Amino acid sequence: MKLLLIAILSFSFLFGEKTMNIYDIEVKDINGKVFTLEQYQNKVMLIVNVASKCGFTNQYEGLEKLHEKYSNQGLAILGFPCNQFLSQEPGTEKEIQAFCTLNFGVKFDMFSKIDVNGENTHALYKYLKENSKGILGTDAIKWNFTKFLIDKNGKVIKRYAPSTKPSEIESDIVSLLK
Repeated sequence: MKLLLIAILSFSFLFGEKTMNIYDIEVKDINGKVFTLEQYQNKVMLIVNVASKCGFTNQYEGLEKLHEKYSNQGLAILGFPCNQFLSQEPGTEKEIQAFCTLNFGVKFDMFSKIDVNGENTHALYKYLKENSKGILGTDAIKWNFTKFLIDKNGKVIKRYAPSTKPSEIESDIVSLLK
């Protein structure tokens, strides 16, 4: 077994395979543009699965306040709509964008709808869940507005429950922006 592990590590080293990091992951913004998260290098990221018809939807307001207060200091908030929890995000990307803009003045980065659990889990959420387990070590995202805080080097620092208000994360964000 030990020899097999050494062989695998040697193969990876010799043939240039690198460990995936968060910046290698492709995403699609709310307007359909595909790119990697590389543009967020050297920024603190708060990644949130969002929904327009959820009891936590009012958290958009708190997320936007954090964006307004800290985006010029290196904070990037990334909202990923998800319809996996009681179909609470049924709209199209255009409808989601209009809802967020009209109701909460959202200016932080929004993305196309994705799955955060199950067979079609987006690569970003596979990565986030592998690097920050939930309560009792579970992988599954429990509900809308689960939040992940990522440092400037792309390391997943913490996972926050849906009930955690954005204002409760502010001190953690500030410490990473320094």
